[in-house]
Amino acid sequence: MISVEREREKNGKNRWFLPLLWSLWMILKRLSSNIWAALFHRMDMEQRTWQYPEEPRRYEERTRLVHRLVKRPDGRPKCVACELCSTVCPTQAIEMVVGDSAEPDVGKFPQSFAIDELRCMYCGFCVNVCPKDALRMDTELGDLVGTKREDLVFDLESLLSMPPRPGASLIDKELEAGRRDPEQSFLEVTQREQLLP
Repeated sequence: MISVEREREKNGKNRWFLPLLWSLWMILKRLSSNIWAALFHRMDMEQRTWQYPEEPRRYEERTRLVHRLVKRPDGRPKCVACELCSTVCPTQAIEMVVGDSAEPDVGKFPQSFAIDELRCMYCGFCVNVCPKDALRMDTELGDLVGTKREDLVFDLESLLSMPPRPGASLIDKELEAGRRDPEQSFLEVTQREQLLP
């Protein structure tokens, strides 16, 4: 049998004692600074929390939030019912019923379109795969609240009525792709998008 003895420091204490003291010191230092700020209402400290119901939650610019469908200028959805979004969705949160249009310029259109926001994992695959840039995740609705599950299944009308978030890119990527040169790189186009107001 092999016996292994732990190495001891010169003062005879184990090596775990100093990291433990250091950790306790850091915890007590943070605790005392928070108590000091709470007792004496120091406003010069950085704010780590916000009062949620009164102050809205702050989202980063590229945060993926609730979906919306983009409208054409005549009010119809830009969606051409290709069903790529429902096919690529890993959680099968998108359901679509395709219909044929009587109008000659429109081939197919979504008769019904529903996204179950409780099943969605907000991966953004559906937005990336859409060839007509009809589906986006740039609304300002990020806190979903409902009393029953059906409240969080958004249909075609509710997806079309959602406004974009302030500061969201309103560039039509489909039209922009037709205007750019074949030699122009994707990086140049995205840099130009960021410069637009």
